[in-house]
Amino acid sequence: MKNLISNSNPSYRQKIEKAKDFLAQKFPFFPKVVIVLGTGLSGVAEEMEKDLVIPYAEIPYFPRSTVESHKGNLILGRLSDLEIAVFQGRFHFYEGYSTKEITFPLRVLTLLGAKLLIISNAAGGLDLSFKPGDLMLIADHINFIPENPLRGENYEDWGPRFPDLSEAYSKRLRHLVKAVAEGKIDLQEGVYVAVPGPSLETPAETRFLRLIGADAVGMSTVPEVIVAKHAGLEVLGLSVIANVNDPDNFQPILLEDVIANAQKAEKKMLFLIKEFLNFLPKDWLE
Repeated sequence: MKNLISNSNPSYRQKIEKAKDFLAQKFPFFPKVVIVLGTGLSGVAEEMEKDLVIPYAEIPYFPRSTVESHKGNLILGRLSDLEIAVFQGRFHFYEGYSTKEITFPLRVLTLLGAKLLIISNAAGGLDLSFKPGDLMLIADHINFIPENPLRGENYEDWGPRFPDLSEAYSKRLRHLVKAVAEGKIDLQEGVYVAVPGPSLETPAETRFLRLIGADAVGMSTVPEVIVAKHAGLEVLGLSVIANVNDPDNFQPILLEDVIANAQKAEKKMLFLIKEFLNFLPKDWLE
């Protein structure tokens, strides 16, 4: 009877293990690099040399992407002659998912040998020197999503109870990206703040976020970064600045404009990621 109850109501760990075992049988290789593509950026996956495309719906216990601009596929293949996995579409707190559900796919990949996470998003610019279509290298973050994906029981084989986030975004990866971008792409750098959404910021909220030191605001990324660091991965974060709003001269924020500006910056993002992977020392993935 105990086994029957356990099987009908599996724990979070059991669900992770089930998804991991499913993917381990499907994968032609175990990627060391994982890329998460944000709003309006899913076309980056089209440049890959694909070996395997698995819809999220086919993977046990994976969430389903409900945002129209987020395709729901896990793709394995090659970019810049490096074996990678790409999450084409992500999940958000505002969709009704818990942060454990949001980070479920990434947790599975960390247990299959991932070493490096490249995570991207579309964000609203808070620094008035930014322009729509700019790329921002994430140097640090502020978390206003009211739940932590590590809350609850900790599994020591997954990571430590109290992971250190003093360098949430790898300094050496940031230095490499800046070297790659120099003279080719104007690359901003700043602090990303994650808010729960889905409502967009008021002028007063925008002013407050600027005052506390944020340079860009979005509704994603931080839960995945926390889990990546818990699992010992190095993280590179990139934001497309989809709009910039001055709280003293506030303009309506339209989702279609956010997506359009993200898509306009997609070529720059693709170039940066490809060049970064070209110059990434292979021993950094060991």
